[in-house]
Amino acid sequence: MKDKICLITGANSGIGKATALGLVKMGATMVMVCRDRTRGEDARAQIEATTGNSSIDLMVADLSSQVSIRQLAKDFRTKYQQLHVLVNNAGVAPMKRSLTVDGFETTFAVNHLASFLLTNLLLDMLKASTSSRIINVSSSAHMRAKMNFDDLQGEKNFSMFRAYSQSKLANVLFTYELARKLEGTRVTVNAVHPGVVRTNLGRDSTGIVRLGFSVMQPFLKTPEQGAVTSVYLASSAEVEGATGKYFVNKKEVQSSKESYDEEVARRLWEVSEQLTQLVPTHSTA
Repeated sequence: MKDKICLITGANSGIGKATALGLVKMGATMVMVCRDRTRGEDARAQIEATTGNSSIDLMVADLSSQVSIRQLAKDFRTKYQQLHVLVNNAGVAPMKRSLTVDGFETTFAVNHLASFLLTNLLLDMLKASTSSRIINVSSSAHMRAKMNFDDLQGEKNFSMFRAYSQSKLANVLFTYELARKLEGTRVTVNAVHPGVVRTNLGRDSTGIVRLGFSVMQPFLKTPEQGAVTSVYLASSAEVEGATGKYFVNKKEVQSSKESYDEEVARRLWEVSEQLTQLVPTHSTA
């Protein structure tokens, strides 16, 4: 990964931090995107101390704010001329329905709209770089979901599990639609299920849900184990050219039936363009 520039969201803890560590060990230049500067600096320092690689940058952004995401893209473009690997890793699972500063339901905004917007804002850089890769961290939770376009924001009927599962389905649909749009380019895009990992996800849960997380803790993957497939997709020659796929444990597997519905994917793309105020991109090639 020497001379490769990588950007990872949600990089100060959990799978994101472990993915950053894995790629920095390989010699990558790493841009860690974190919401909290202090935690981000601590994580950056730990990775540098572990690897001896000082080519680690920290950029602070709140992925629940589209203004902040646009500033992140602007800051990155100011400092770098290329982007070889983009890992859309950041995710949340709030127990109660809440709205972002832009007025969107938080789970959908952070887990899907942020990845959609950031990727599109950096897409020309990815296309200008040699053989670039996009990895979208999804979850097997997407198997339980269908896109409810009549209630994307959970206004009528909200549950944490439903919102999270729908956002993870959106990740896979976005991956497949983007792969179709990128046909003929040297940019690949794949989705990954990291496994059930011991992270901060669900940290604000209460009652029976919190108890469930506590009971499960000893049986969950470590962040390092959860990052294995993301690191593999970002770096391995074995998946050079592989695109529009869903990976689990470094192997391509089938995602849900709903995720292969091209009409649903197109509709989600159009809705996402509207919600992020992106100029419609009928062709990204």
